[in-house]
Amino acid sequence: MASYDVQPERRTLHGKFSRELDPILTVADGDTVRFRTLDASWLMEPPHEEFGETPMFEPRNDGDAGHALCGPIAIEGTEPGMTLEVHIGDIRPGTWGFTFGGHREHLGIVDEQAYHRWTLDATTMTGRNQHGHTVALSPFMGVMGMPPDEPGAHSTGPPRVTGGNFDCKELVAGSTLYLPIAVKGGLFSVGDGHAAQGDGEVSGTAIECPIDCVELTFRVLADMPIQAPRARTAEGWVTFGLDEDLDAALDMALVGMLDLMQEQHGLGRADALALASVVVDMRVTQVVNGVRGVHAVLPYGALK
Repeated sequence: MASYDVQPERRTLHGKFSRELDPILTVADGDTVRFRTLDASWLMEPPHEEFGETPMFEPRNDGDAGHALCGPIAIEGTEPGMTLEVHIGDIRPGTWGFTFGGHREHLGIVDEQAYHRWTLDATTMTGRNQHGHTVALSPFMGVMGMPPDEPGAHSTGPPRVTGGNFDCKELVAGSTLYLPIAVKGGLFSVGDGHAAQGDGEVSGTAIECPIDCVELTFRVLADMPIQAPRARTAEGWVTFGLDEDLDAALDMALVGMLDLMQEQHGLGRADALALASVVVDMRVTQVVNGVRGVHAVLPYGALK
């Protein structure tokens, strides 16, 4: 199997999802691509106190309003209705990151704003902000996905069934993401590195950071059609729910989990629901992307 390296430069960067984008690279089933990515905001160095004065990647195109994404990558043999398997290998964050908090009147924060600048150590996997707070790092990519089969440009902000801005902290190194393919070639893009994040991403930002290297291996699954995203992590199987309404997102994640439990354990639907109530955890992925996310987790060995 071949391997490739993608650096963040004008020809490899974009800020939208679109089936009309030309692929920067075409790979075969089983190939690996190592990406270096900018942070989501296109910054070229740690943000200054006045965020707008920080140097950004230039030149920018009219379609670069969204997250700074690398891609798209076309995968040979992909057709609509198939599933793309994306195995996440090594992820190494850059040396800096930032987090914002504030302007949440319903939380009692009216005028106050907090800006945390983080120094990141990829060897010890720790981050330290300017106030001396230290956190453990668990880096992942906030955006991984493909465009829908619809014309025009589509925002990188909301997640979709074909992937996108999941902001799911479960998708760390060693995990595998499964996405429904909507367009020929898939046209996969990645970006929005997060060095650490809690479930919910409640301020609207994680530790936003550039990524020195994220290694992704692509497989095409013609005989495993799925209707919504799934993942395998070190903990177990994960299914995703996406909707502007949090309750509807929960229902979608649970429907996906019931489908998976029926497939794997030969259960009836009612039995699957009863057992899910015993062994499945429902977690809020994020509440800040317009389309909210919930994911269901079935730990390995929880049901025998």
